[in-house]
Amino acid sequence: MAGHSKWSQIKRTKAVVDAKRGAVFTRIGREISVAARQGSDPDGNFQLRTAIAKAKAAGVPAGNIERAIAKGSGQGDDAAHLESIRYEGYGPGGVAVLVEALSDNRNRTAAAVRLAFSKHGGSLGESGCVSYLFQHRSEVRLQSPAINEETLLESLLSLNADGYELLSDEEALVHGPFEALESLQKGLRDQGWAVAEWSHCWQPLTQVTPNNEASSRQCLKLLDALEELDDICSVSANLELDQDLGK
Repeated sequence: MAGHSKWSQIKRTKAVVDAKRGAVFTRIGREISVAARQGSDPDGNFQLRTAIAKAKAAGVPAGNIERAIAKGSGQGDDAAHLESIRYEGYGPGGVAVLVEALSDNRNRTAAAVRLAFSKHGGSLGESGCVSYLFQHRSEVRLQSPAINEETLLESLLSLNADGYELLSDEEALVHGPFEALESLQKGLRDQGWAVAEWSHCWQPLTQVTPNNEASSRQCLKLLDALEELDDICSVSANLELDQDLGK
């Protein structure tokens, strides 16, 4: 049930760096506003509770969180125009790329995404062209001074989990079905694990390794460019890197 992905490590490291950027505050604020449409009380709104947890982990100020909730719950109209959009395409080396955005201007976001693909050797495709290569899953990130793999396996046997990745001696990702996110993160907490983050993710069913280093590095540049766009919430790819890349 164990697995390892160099791309997962790179994404996680990059997330830590991105959390220091003001643009991330805006991005997470939008997620909070959209989640708050279903209710402003986090206790009764798991999506909102998840978005707030992500905001706190990224260091978003409490005032920003409160304003985002107010906008989404009807006390402001900034969030009323946001819509969820998915873009699909291919990067260098035939790598499948799935991009999720929250935008108040579909044309602006589409133009920015298309430009990022074209500048970095990729191509934006039609809806459905690569989504069949991914599965929407739950992902829970654990942090601990020392993660014992045998102990983790024992914990997962009693939970609705079906996979994990050891990213380091102190960090692991636990995977489960899409609908199991709430129960999975709660079950891990109840068993004493330090849950740092939880979310839904697009997990590739197969992975692609470009046939040369130049394509691999170009693909990483494409993924970076997409993640830096203001309207983008997540970028997923079925990229598998050689061990000496991404350093």
